[in-house]
Amino acid sequence: MTAGSFAHLTLAFGLLGNVVSFMVFLSPLPTFYKIYKKKSAEGYQSVPYVVALFSAMLWIYYALLKSNAMLLITINSVGCFIQTFYLCFFIFYAPKKAKIESLKLIGLMIVVGFGLIVGLTQFLASGANRVAIVGWICLVFALCVFVAPMGVVRQVIKTKSVEYMPILLSVALTLNAVTWFFYGLLLHDYNIAIPNVLGFTFGILQIILYFVYKNKKPVCDEKLSGIEINTKAGIEVNTKADEQKIPENKDQEIVDIVKLSAALMCSINPVVAKLDENNNVVDDRLVVEPHVTTIEVAA
Repeated sequence: MTAGSFAHLTLAFGLLGNVVSFMVFLSPLPTFYKIYKKKSAEGYQSVPYVVALFSAMLWIYYALLKSNAMLLITINSVGCFIQTFYLCFFIFYAPKKAKIESLKLIGLMIVVGFGLIVGLTQFLASGANRVAIVGWICLVFALCVFVAPMGVVRQVIKTKSVEYMPILLSVALTLNAVTWFFYGLLLHDYNIAIPNVLGFTFGILQIILYFVYKNKKPVCDEKLSGIEINTKAGIEVNTKADEQKIPENKDQEIVDIVKLSAALMCSINPVVAKLDENNNVVDDRLVVEPHVTTIEVAA
């Protein structure tokens, strides 16, 4: 294959990677629409957007140090704009405490963290060494981000439910990893290619788990099937293990059946994290917020 053919393939994979990454960047929009409708970001977190903004800035810095990574600059510049919009939107609707925490996190990661990386590599390294150091930082950070799917994989296996692992998002993230892997491979840039091997692996694992568990009965449903509500003379809630009578002097008792948590698969792309009432983090990027099913028992 000629050098010209390699150049055309590199361009093709780079453009495809830009398109897919752009679509993934837009995936949190439904969540922000919900925030807009509620006029409040209470319960959500800004961490995914700050991390995504930091990642995009880091890849832009790396691409600027290289001479042939323009497509990395284009998509991550768009990513910076989108993540900045998300953060501004979040901060505008966030409660006072969340605003302060978000601003602290932005200062820590974007101002201090990114500033130190740029400053130290500019003053303590030069030429090829500087590119190599920044490349390794990008690689390590990307690998850490790609480990995030392990949380949702564990949740799927534990609950036997794929409710919080939508197949379309898993396919999109897998395709995203594949395109950037080949882009890095054709550029002979293993700082781009290697992290996406992990992303591709986790993506395939998620797709396999989806088809394994999509028709399985969730664990929570099995527990729910063992509960009966009897509303005759006195209200009783019977489980397979025991029978318990509800005291009549109680005005109301709410029995929570299940609260599922899901971690997001972020790759280099963010999603929404949401806190439930117990302050457990539930990730929205794998879509959406966890559904809480309750049974109200009134006296």
